[in-house]
Amino acid sequence: MECFRFSLLSLLLLLALAAVEGAGDDRSTFIVHVQSGANVFLTAEDRMAWYQSFLPDNGRLLHAYHHVASGFAARLTQQELEAMSAMPGFLSAIPDQTYTVLTTHTPEFLGMNVAQGRRNYTSKFGAGVIIGVIDTGIFPDHPSFKDHGMPPPPAKWKGRCDFNGTSCNNKLIGARTLVASLSSQNGTRVPPVDDFGHGTHTASTAAGAAVPGANVLGHAVGTAAGMAPLAHIAMYKVCSEGCDGSDILAGIDAAVGDGCDVISMSLGGPSIPFHQDPLAIGTFGAMEKGVFVSVAAGNSGPVDSSILNDAPWMLTVAASTMDRSIRSTVQLGDGAYFHGETLYQPGDSPSVSYPLVYAGASGKPLAVFCGHGSMEGFDVKGKIVLCEFNRNISAVIQGGEVISAGGVGMILMNQFFMGYNKLAQAHILPASSVDYYAGDAIRYYIKSTANPVARISFEGTILGTTPAPSIVFFSSRGPSLQAPGVLKPDVTGPGVNVLAAWPFEVGMPSGPILPPKPYFNIISGTSMSTPHLAGIAAAIKSKHPDWSPAAIKSAMMTTADITDRSGHPILDEQYATASFFATGAGHVNPAKAADPGLVYDISPDDYLGYLCSMYTSQEVSVIARRPINCSTLTVIDDSLLNYPSITVKIPETWNSTTRIVVRRKVKNVGEVPSVYYAAIDQPDGVATVDVYPRVLEFTEANQEKSFSVVVSPGDGGARVVQGALRWVSEMHTVRSPISFMLP
Repeated sequence: MECFRFSLLSLLLLLALAAVEGAGDDRSTFIVHVQSGANVFLTAEDRMAWYQSFLPDNGRLLHAYHHVASGFAARLTQQELEAMSAMPGFLSAIPDQTYTVLTTHTPEFLGMNVAQGRRNYTSKFGAGVIIGVIDTGIFPDHPSFKDHGMPPPPAKWKGRCDFNGTSCNNKLIGARTLVASLSSQNGTRVPPVDDFGHGTHTASTAAGAAVPGANVLGHAVGTAAGMAPLAHIAMYKVCSEGCDGSDILAGIDAAVGDGCDVISMSLGGPSIPFHQDPLAIGTFGAMEKGVFVSVAAGNSGPVDSSILNDAPWMLTVAASTMDRSIRSTVQLGDGAYFHGETLYQPGDSPSVSYPLVYAGASGKPLAVFCGHGSMEGFDVKGKIVLCEFNRNISAVIQGGEVISAGGVGMILMNQFFMGYNKLAQAHILPASSVDYYAGDAIRYYIKSTANPVARISFEGTILGTTPAPSIVFFSSRGPSLQAPGVLKPDVTGPGVNVLAAWPFEVGMPSGPILPPKPYFNIISGTSMSTPHLAGIAAAIKSKHPDWSPAAIKSAMMTTADITDRSGHPILDEQYATASFFATGAGHVNPAKAADPGLVYDISPDDYLGYLCSMYTSQEVSVIARRPINCSTLTVIDDSLLNYPSITVKIPETWNSTTRIVVRRKVKNVGEVPSVYYAAIDQPDGVATVDVYPRVLEFTEANQEKSFSVVVSPGDGGARVVQGALRWVSEMHTVRSPISFMLP
């Protein structure tokens, strides 16, 4: 049956496309969004015909989107794009851009030890849930992806495995390559081999099977397991040298179409309006279809408003430390000592002191960073060299420069913005990565001492270090540029020195190493915290299969910890109390998240009303994949979105007679009957907060109650102040952070 009848104008525009086709071959990739009316497309073939009708020939289409976007990706010249933009049904075209990846002991740290049977937050370990990982591919033969004891995937699973042979199983149930540049010209499916390790690491963090004896260079020895070890994994390779937005959108589209319940996406790009952001568009479609999405906050901290992936329907995950150190200690000639970290710990390293020099003393460009060629002509033979961290120069290159100049060891000190944080790295010589303040003291010792000396000792894995958790320097900060009225990040999780599966051998051997395969690696980034939260979401979904993505997010946020393991406020990299724009609601607590008592739910229609407060109807239609008329919807200001956190933007006209009212609604998912009492942690300075009513009584399961938060002017104070609202019952504390931003 013919589904479309094109007007004369459409035919003329198609002829115009054909005419400009030969005008040049300066083609670029665009993500094109087109109208998609309800119940128009009877089959996938109908949809493909509709998409092809916009294109000058059959060789331009890179991806066709079916589930989370209405449109396609194609190679077009600027003239072709201009002609296409006049065609009926065209909405917008976005130039493709490149995104980047945002680069165990964590189950124990989170109270989720499989071996000791301590995962009391759920007895199902993610069983029956499918996690789609949007990443660099996977190494399928790693034991983290064995399927011992795993049942077949749920009947709803529609995906496929593009590996040859029997690489996929009941654990790794799907694996696809969505990188357009890698697509085979003859139609052969390209296996999603992980050439970088990132996807293998994140997938095993989310849902890897238990692997006893996991270690990196003989350290951090234990049983490695994912957060949801009984969940199924589907890998969608969208990254090669980079990660193109059109490929990422294709990965999200495939994951939703295949039947994934949770998506883990450790990728990030520039902060742009949601209707231009393929990640925001794709994850909105996923959310509408009931798929929970965990995304990385970004690695551009500690700069304010560096947050990525800040749409409110995503769970935006910050990164924090754990209480484990792979310790190496620097002892100076004056007796002072400083704890650092390194994965390379030679067991036969002599416990003797060597002359100590500062690389910056050479006076050459990049000398302080031990960059390539910076040691030439500088006497470091037989000495330990103090180098400074540089984000653009790897520790391997720095160590290689020291070795080539005859140095015997390296101390790698942080920059000031990194504060007290330390990263365990696979150095290639005896070394210690120390925090900024330790490095500054060592540098002062060198400059103020006639014959400075030092030695480096290696102490292996140390547990119980403090403070933990704390926010790491690289974790991107809010407030959001796109939605400042929604607190971002949402929550934080382990993202520093995380051990997980790896396809390759790591570093240089040191000490008594267990059998060399399988390989694991310890790396850091919001890339690492994101799959932790995805796995925890899968475990919650397994226990509460009827919960919406918003309810699962609410459960994680309102039960998050705001103190560290010592009971003190969570600190940032400078050991100052971390702000909400660093921690979000706090550090995830899986046990509490599985039983939150109350949840703040948000429907897809609520998000549409929220989007209509920011964008035009046509722009919202791009996100929604269908025609939207904002004049017919209830427009919701961002502070009135039923979000688990509250951020209030104070207007310039605010005065003593003005009150700001924020409304929220909670659903009872706990005991019946139950009574909750309001408790307020008042913000210091500019505002005071009250709640009406102050008591909520629930007599039925899933019963909803509304309340109002009333903000009144205070007596002045800081530019940004924060407090909290807590609903407290006999069994639960449901906490919502409150942040106030002044003009």
